Amino acid sequence: MTLRHAIIATLTAGAAIWLCPQHSNAQTHYAAQLSVGARAGMDISRNFFNPSVDQTFKPGAMAGLTFRYVEENHFGIIAELDWIERGWKESFEDAPYLYERTLGYLEIPVLAHIYFGRRAKFYANIGPLIGLRISDSVKCNFDTHDTASLPDFPQWHTITQYDEPVKQRIDYGICAGIGGEYSLTPRHSVTLECRFYYGLGNLFGSSRKDNFNASNSMALEFTLGYWLRVK
Repeated sequence: MTLRHAIIATLTAGAAIWLCPQHSNAQTHYAAQLSVGARAGMDISRNFFNPSVDQTFKPGAMAGLTFRYVEENHFGIIAELDWIERGWKESFEDAPYLYERTLGYLEIPVLAHIYFGRRAKFYANIGPLIGLRISDSVKCNFDTHDTASLPDFPQWHTITQYDEPVKQRIDYGICAGIGGEYSLTPRHSVTLECRFYYGLGNLFGSSRKDNFNASNSMALEFTLGYWLRVK
C-alpha cells in the first residue's frame, strides 16, 4: 500500500467514525409535536374562610379547549381555555336548610407538562392560572336576613357571608395534576386527569374593616380529555 493510499484509507476511516455518531444523533433527535384537544368533567370545591364557615364540598361542571407543544422528550407546555363552576355549599348538620353559591369562571391555565412512557403515558402538570368571573348565583331555601327566627337554625353558624358581595372579578392561583394518557393511534389519544387548584386571591374584601381575613378558593377536578396531534 502506497503512502497516498494509506492517507486516503485513514481519512475515510476517520470520516466514518465521525459521521456515525452524527447520524445516530439525527436519528434520536426528538421531533416537535403540536396537539389540540378538549377536556370535560366535574369538580368539587369549597372556600377557605377566616373566620371559618361550615361547609361541604360543592359539585360543579367544567369544560375546556386545550393546546400542547412538546419539543423535548418528556417535557412540554400546555395552555387551556376553560369554563368552570366553583363556589361553596354550607353545612347545617341535621337542619333542613340549604345555601349554595356558584361562581362561573373563564380560566387560562399555563402548565408545565412532564410525562413518561410511549403509547401509555403517566404525566404531571403544574403551573399558574388566571380566571375571569362571568356569573354569580345563589341557591337558598331560607331568608338570610332573618336567621334568628328560623327553627333549628344553628345560631353559631357564620352568616356575614350572605350579604357579602364578591368583589374580585379576577381570580388567580396555582394548579397541579396527575393523569394518564393512552394513544389510540399516532395522532389520537385520550386522557384521564385529577387536578388540584388553590386560589391565591380572596373573593371578599380582606382589609381590617371587612368581615373576612381570607376567602380563597380550593377545588379538585376530575376530567376526561382528548388530544389530536396536528404536527
